[in-house]
Amino acid sequence: MPYPTDRERDRPWVMRTYAGHSSAAASNELYRRNLAKGQTGLSVAFDLPTQTGYDPDHELSRGEVGKVGVPIAHIGDMRRLFDGIPLAEANTSMTINAPAMWLLALYVTVAEEQARAEGVDPEQVLPKLSGTTQNDVIKEYLSRGTYIFPPGPSLRLTTDVIAWTVRNLPRWNPINICSYHLQEAGATPTQEVAYALSTAIAVLDAVRDSGQVDEADMARVVGRISFFVNAGVRFVEEMCKMRAFASLWDEITRDRYGVTDPKARRLRYGVQVNSLGLTEAQPENNVQRIVLEMLAVSLSRGARARAIQLPAWNEALGLPRPWDQQWALRMQQVLAFETDLLEYEDLFDGSRVVESKVDEIVAGAREEIARVQEMGGAVAAVESGYLKSQLVTSLAEYRRRVESGEQVLVGVNRFESTEPSPLQAEGAKAIETADPVAEKQAVEALRHWRETRDDDAVHAALAELSAVARTSANLFEATIACAKAGVTTGEWASTLREVFGEYRAPTGVAGAVTSGEGARDLDGVRQRVRATGEELGERLRILVGKPGLDGHSNGAEQVAVRARDAGFEVVYQGIRLTPEQIVAAAVQEGVHVVGLSVLSGSHLEVVPEVVSGLAAAGAGDIPVIVGGIIPTEDAVSLRERGIARVFTPKDYGLTEIMDEIVTVVREARGLSAR
Repeated sequence: MPYPTDRERDRPWVMRTYAGHSSAAASNELYRRNLAKGQTGLSVAFDLPTQTGYDPDHELSRGEVGKVGVPIAHIGDMRRLFDGIPLAEANTSMTINAPAMWLLALYVTVAEEQARAEGVDPEQVLPKLSGTTQNDVIKEYLSRGTYIFPPGPSLRLTTDVIAWTVRNLPRWNPINICSYHLQEAGATPTQEVAYALSTAIAVLDAVRDSGQVDEADMARVVGRISFFVNAGVRFVEEMCKMRAFASLWDEITRDRYGVTDPKARRLRYGVQVNSLGLTEAQPENNVQRIVLEMLAVSLSRGARARAIQLPAWNEALGLPRPWDQQWALRMQQVLAFETDLLEYEDLFDGSRVVESKVDEIVAGAREEIARVQEMGGAVAAVESGYLKSQLVTSLAEYRRRVESGEQVLVGVNRFESTEPSPLQAEGAKAIETADPVAEKQAVEALRHWRETRDDDAVHAALAELSAVARTSANLFEATIACAKAGVTTGEWASTLREVFGEYRAPTGVAGAVTSGEGARDLDGVRQRVRATGEELGERLRILVGKPGLDGHSNGAEQVAVRARDAGFEVVYQGIRLTPEQIVAAAVQEGVHVVGLSVLSGSHLEVVPEVVSGLAAAGAGDIPVIVGGIIPTEDAVSLRERGIARVFTPKDYGLTEIMDEIVTVVREARGLSAR
């Protein structure tokens, strides 16, 4: 977006809604409706199989297809997704990380096809393409969990995308350095700034050292780097965070990379406000939370977001409906077009309070960036587990404050009495439900695609991809050739898995430091854990599992840390496990209870498989509990299918949950309920 002078009214930011579900056709319909309502940019949510490089028929995809986004298995799906939407005129953000090169190749191919259909030279269209691929895998290892490859090859893919787009898509942002999920994983404002900028340094160093971009063109690279940030409800602190972000980015790009153009050094960022900060209890309160969080990234003109997407009030309950997304869009439009916000210079220049807070964040971030650089940079700090353990520790401290009441959450740990909500009245369909047959249809469509494509062309394209991957050459052209040949998402990723290998990131649980201070009745729970263990003749053991492709591991990690502090022996193997793997680990470790964490909506499919798998393995006496974003009617269904307890976000007290887990174990082992 252009930056006008202070004498002009500032232009509104790009307004987006993060959307996609069920199928390419259903998502296309949703996008076109949203654009008709005044949305000025698209933000594509991909489902978890797509994000992690699996086709809909893969074992790990069961229950995940179309749940948290749209499934894109090949070029045919991408054509359908953008049918009737001219890509040369669109501004599209694609939240995709490890397979970012693949999805961008599909997007570019569809744009070229649209140009030819209009009788236009594709080379005239590519320079017009505008948008963003998130493509920051460092935060995937730390928080979101949709990584595929080890850090080295992942950074290579990112570097190749940046080098190719700088030459061919001059208006495209090839990467969002994404601090959004860092905050959700526990990062303080200082940590969010420090770790995001450490990632940016790692990426820019890799691009510079790759030899693919001339030193004189580094300013062009820096000018296309964008950030994707989180904004919490402490909106004054969050606004100061963004001013600190802008100041440090200007300093780093000037001093480390020699960029002399002030415009190229501007912090360019988009934002989604804190989705995981939304509450299931009294969810109507989320409306004011969202508005206040939006102010954090819009009030300060010098650090104003250039793209904003807002969650809907009911995202803590499930998938928002089109009406809910419309409400979130209208919040942006009222602020941009009805208020006088955009008519003034920066409101905070010269404020001693703001300057003091900004200086504090800048100083702390500089110190932490230096610490990461001393370790060898962001990649080394990921591989050592340092960054992950820092985030797990920070989130544990936040949860301690919530449980002690020091951190107030209105409607959750204070002001809990409430009137019945008309938004959730009986008979009201309060959330969208993904099409239950979407997965079956996607699998069938994939089978048909494979039967009708040119297999020789597919095999040749994949062979070339593999060959190039074994060199240091840029992989983008080989990836475009795969897209045009009809290769599937799973085939592209599988080919690179064979060359690069896969990776399991450190969980951060072992290195997390917690005091346990303020956690209610933790000593009492420790005594129950110890006493129950003595009655059983062995220490209580809990397996904390993440079945399916859901990589949101924050909750599972905090449960594991609190269980450890309560005296349990904890078995936690990280994310992306099949039900069979969880069952095998439970039996091998001889655990007394299995706790599953699912936030992707696949709970009805994957959780009962663990229960039936335990029964088949002769371990049906091991109780299974589950936590996640689980609608009330689904919780009833899970309990009917043998789940001992169901916990949702309203159950915020981890120590109380630990106490209930002890009760579950005692019930399962026929012990008294003391």
